[in-house]
Amino acid sequence: MTEQDINRLLAKLPQLKQEIQKIIVGQEEVLDEVLITMMAGGHGLLEGVPGLAKTLLVRTLSNAMDLGFRRIQFTPDLMPTDILGTEVLEEDHATGKRFFKFNEGPIFSNIVLADEINRTPPKTQAALLEAMQEHEVTYAGKTYFLPKPFFLLATQNPIEQAGTYPLPEAQLDRFLLYIKIKYPTEQEELNILSSTTGTRQAQVQPVISGEEVLMLRQLVREVSISDELLGFVNQLVRATRPDSTSIDFIKQYCRWGAGPRAGQALILTAKARALLHGRFAVTVEDITTMAYPVLRHRVLVNFAAEAERITPDRVVDELLQSIKLPKEVLV
Repeated sequence: MTEQDINRLLAKLPQLKQEIQKIIVGQEEVLDEVLITMMAGGHGLLEGVPGLAKTLLVRTLSNAMDLGFRRIQFTPDLMPTDILGTEVLEEDHATGKRFFKFNEGPIFSNIVLADEINRTPPKTQAALLEAMQEHEVTYAGKTYFLPKPFFLLATQNPIEQAGTYPLPEAQLDRFLLYIKIKYPTEQEELNILSSTTGTRQAQVQPVISGEEVLMLRQLVREVSISDELLGFVNQLVRATRPDSTSIDFIKQYCRWGAGPRAGQALILTAKARALLHGRFAVTVEDITTMAYPVLRHRVLVNFAAEAERITPDRVVDELLQSIKLPKEVLV
């Protein structure tokens, strides 16, 4: 890409945010994290109580991008074939021969919304694993490739857990970021009431294409990060493991730490955040900011922590306070 191509591409990021903000009021941090997930080429898990516009956010994002979009409502009776697709027996009218034809399921789209993913049984949840990691689907011994770019956003409700199926830790690790949506501020809620109860309806225009998303993902990987910051990320991730950490808080309250995928996710999302803010080099702030959504679903607290209401975010707080930055970075 030429410098002109890069500038034109980066200019579309604020335009993309502006289009989404025509519908979504506030939630700046959440919006940034969703865009970072898309730019880094990963998948996101959004958690929030009902009515915080989780589904609306994903649908608005798809409208602001010139990409295919499918929504899957996860229910207790949903089957893997309802997501992936199935083979049907068809007949060739010219020859009279019968053959099996694969009918693609809703997973075959650029942006897929897995709505209330924890309301479906584990076997159906597991149907997403190959698609999320390999960007392909295997059915009846044949491999079918998903369209590029492929981007899955799943939502779940933290309350009303009766009749739900929490995602296994191994599947949680497939999500690049675990994004928590909080209640809006008083002014934001007032703006929501004003903008959604009248007759005016905002129209969202697509500003970025699939090809440009792929270019953006390549550009993210070209953002530079110093060796000192790479070492800091490595120390941060390794310190989450209670069997080898030197931090007493982790030994006391964690039963499982993050794997190497967490370090990869932290570096890629830090690079994407830097690019989102118009920088071509990662800073300490990029890493410390992204540590929370990267690690909160990869660090498992024990019963003692749950009894004392110590959350994974509190664990990340302790990590950032305990691990000192190299002097080269502080200068």
